Amino acid sequence: MTNLYQQLQTPATPDLPNPQESYDRLTVAQTNAALRTFFLKLTNALQSIASPRGGRFLNNPYGAFQDGTDQTAANTTTAYAITFDTTDFNNGVTLSNSSRLNVSQAGIYNIQFSVQFKNTTNDGQDVDIWFKKNGTNIDNSNSRFHLSQRKSSGDPSHLIAALNFFVSLVANDYVEIMWRPTSTSVSIEHFATSSTPTRPAVPSVIATVSFVSNLSTEA
Repeated sequence: MTNLYQQLQTPATPDLPNPQESYDRLTVAQTNAALRTFFLKLTNALQSIASPRGGRFLNNPYGAFQDGTDQTAANTTTAYAITFDTTDFNNGVTLSNSSRLNVSQAGIYNIQFSVQFKNTTNDGQDVDIWFKKNGTNIDNSNSRFHLSQRKSSGDPSHLIAALNFFVSLVANDYVEIMWRPTSTSVSIEHFATSSTPTRPAVPSVIATVSFVSNLSTEA
């Protein structure tokens, strides 16, 4: 009962014969056969989902995004939204305005990011990263990362800032990842494909959004 994408087929509504005014053995037999077939398909579908590998049949909202450009801060007193230029995968989670990660289904979502920072100063620098929901800061969502001083004038220090965060969202909510450095010489950097040996490009930012659970109805 699966197609090439390993999705279970929903059993069709049984085609039951019209009831008769009096008992008719053939009508009852046709009704029982249609119901038996329907419940057999339904049971098979439920058993597949409940199996040890049943998760392969589930279809949950998700999104994966990245950016292939450098991002800078003009000053240290402004909050900047991290932006993306590529959607790698998405199902019910979309990118808009370059920075907004939108969901079409209410639920608890796990948002994960990794950001490639560099510091070109002779001093250690800090950078804050936090989340906004619908344009408003999410309480207690900030993290502070420290970048070491540069190694030399032509060799800045680097840091991958990464973490994950659970957030409650309803349909059409959006989340943004914000950042603020202690120096404008701290920036978000990408790297092109490298050679000897051949290595993939390094995105400046990677973010994923994964559906975790429906919203709790408990008070």
